[in-house]
Amino acid sequence: MHPWKLFLLGIGLLCLTSCGVQYRSTAFKTDLTTIAYKDKQNWAVFAGKTADGNDIGEFSETLQADVFFVYPTLLTDNKDTRWNAPVQDSIICADIQKWIIPFQASAWAKAARLFVPYYRQNHYRAFFEPYLSKGGQKAQELAYEDVKAAFEYYVTHENKGRPIILAGHSQGAIHLKKIVQEYFDGTTLQQQLVAAYLAGTRVSEDDFKYIKPLISPEQTGGFVSWNCYKKGKLPKYADWYRGAVTTNPINWDSSITSQFSEHKGLLYYNQQLIPSCLTVEVTDGLLWVSLPKVPKRFWVSFVKDYHRFDVSFFWQDIRENAVLRVREFLKEN
Repeated sequence: MHPWKLFLLGIGLLCLTSCGVQYRSTAFKTDLTTIAYKDKQNWAVFAGKTADGNDIGEFSETLQADVFFVYPTLLTDNKDTRWNAPVQDSIICADIQKWIIPFQASAWAKAARLFVPYYRQNHYRAFFEPYLSKGGQKAQELAYEDVKAAFEYYVTHENKGRPIILAGHSQGAIHLKKIVQEYFDGTTLQQQLVAAYLAGTRVSEDDFKYIKPLISPEQTGGFVSWNCYKKGKLPKYADWYRGAVTTNPINWDSSITSQFSEHKGLLYYNQQLIPSCLTVEVTDGLLWVSLPKVPKRFWVSFVKDYHRFDVSFFWQDIRENAVLRVREFLKEN
């Protein structure tokens, strides 16, 4: 994947939702295959290590908490008729290792041991009609069953009572919202929840009965969520966002705006960390973000939908906040 693809995907996904893109599709066929998550090859990262043994973040043995991370939709080609991506799809697995792990999942790796399962994620078209009712819902359910199976394996065999961070983006956050509802909300496992970072999807306060939005940077036991868009602009599908919980991922409190000096750091495509390069403004269901002050910002100026950057824009902010929340959780427990 060319470095600029991360930025151009932001344009591409906006067009998919607003320009009437037509997809090739087929009838959905039920897949009864189960993924064996006891097999480490079915994990992009397991206990802080990649399949080839490389450490992600801090040395795992020194960390007292875990983070279960679920990656976003990478199956987007409008000519691809598959409803779900195979777990060992070589292109998707390569993109996860090259882009998702270093630019998203690694943001939590200083705070906790990282677990990232491969799963049969559904194609992007599965979220929209007419595809949703013609196989898309079943494709989403298959993807969730994989995430659920991976989480159950992790909790049963690896967690051993450790504090848990849930983190995901886009489709990953959609599946994790269900994990929170099914496994944490009002259960004994809720007592182990440091925080759920549900970026890039719509989350409302009434999605959960007992788990609430976090409104201070050190608070634990709840969730945060945001959806980025260029400051002053609204998507054509803005009504979908209205009423959603919108966290300020710079100050992590009830602040509606932020200052450049408060921004800890954007992780650029060349892995350069750039601090103090953007501001945010919380609006109804959206997080407006100023045009980042980055090299070659001319190209970024064409992008209005910042969905693809929900994590990388605040990589260092998330990193420091996750460490803080784990520290506070361990103090309180």
